[in-house]
Amino acid sequence: MNEVRWQKSSYSSNGGQCIEWAPEHARATGEYLVRDSKDLHGPHLSLTAKSFAGLVSFAKSHG
Repeated sequence: MNEVRWQKSSYSSNGGQCIEWAPEHARATGEYLVRDSKDLHGPHLSLTAKSFAGLVSFAKSHG
């Protein structure tokens, strides 16, 4: 995953509960990668566009 460029989510400013995603990877492949910004070498989620949109919707409604 070294070639993936991660970006902190704009919804991750609430007390250290941060996630990152890989927008360039998503644009290139349609695969939306999400990870915990506190565990850079840990596991990540691989989501479809529809699932990622659901995650963003959830974050907006609970933020």
